[in-house]
Amino acid sequence: MKRPKKKLYFIYNPHAGKEHIKGKLYGILKVMADAGYELTVYPTKGARDAVEQMEQMPEDYDLVVCSGGDGTLDEVVTGMMRRKHKVPIGYIPAGTCNDFARSLEIPVNMEEAAQIAVQGENFPCDVGSFNDNSFIYIAAFGIFTDVSYSTRQEVKNVLGQMAYILEGVKSIYNVKSYRLKVTSEEMCFEGDFLFGMVTNSKSVGGFKGIVGKDVVFDDGVYEVTFIRRPKSALELQEILTALLVKEIDSKYMYSFRSARIEVEAETPIPWTLDGEFGGEHTSVVISNNPRAVEIRVTKECRKSITCEQ
Repeated sequence: MKRPKKKLYFIYNPHAGKEHIKGKLYGILKVMADAGYELTVYPTKGARDAVEQMEQMPEDYDLVVCSGGDGTLDEVVTGMMRRKHKVPIGYIPAGTCNDFARSLEIPVNMEEAAQIAVQGENFPCDVGSFNDNSFIYIAAFGIFTDVSYSTRQEVKNVLGQMAYILEGVKSIYNVKSYRLKVTSEEMCFEGDFLFGMVTNSKSVGGFKGIVGKDVVFDDGVYEVTFIRRPKSALELQEILTALLVKEIDSKYMYSFRSARIEVEAETPIPWTLDGEFGGEHTSVVISNNPRAVEIRVTKECRKSITCEQ
């Protein structure tokens, strides 16, 4: 009896980045078909569409491959987390910064990324819970964090990574801070903070190394950074300099690792989850779900991102 073909669900955002995928579709689909998969192809139609598609996807698929920015991957992972039967996810980056793809050493060449998606190894990756939502690599608030979802797509397409810098610099002259309390097993502190992030990534905003060294993706903990509000222009400059040279300045910053933190604020804080708007909250619980989904990576990359020795 002839063995039935493996089934692959390919979901992509046709508007991500500079819409390069429109000219690459044939090559991507050929790579998948040549790997022996029967294909279902779905272009997303709007925000949260990928979440719904993943929730409703039939059980007989063997692999999901998504293409778009980190926000598209976030939606696919969110939908996958809501399923009882989870399948591996391949990722073809097509966004502006592609932070998570950088961290996983997935190339920007779409056909090469497609090869990894269908032939790579399954890597069980941690996934974050943010109250009732999920995120794959970052939950953050404060200065610069609204840039990814408030900058128009046309601006991102023209300026690329510089859009984040230019839009963020414009907000320095009107820096907003939040009075909050942070509680975890490792630390407890409170005060006025202009920025906070909980990450599982080697790259944030397109910049590698800003969250420190030795980041692994399946250790059950996150890298956590909170930055106090500066009291003067000189202190603000010292903070920005520290970020630029990728060093933690303990006078203004808290930096630690944790599997679970609670953040309580006096006023609602707008959060970003994987570069997309995550709502305004006065109370959030962020926790790590160890090895919750499988992402396709190369054998060489897996060795560098896992806590297994």
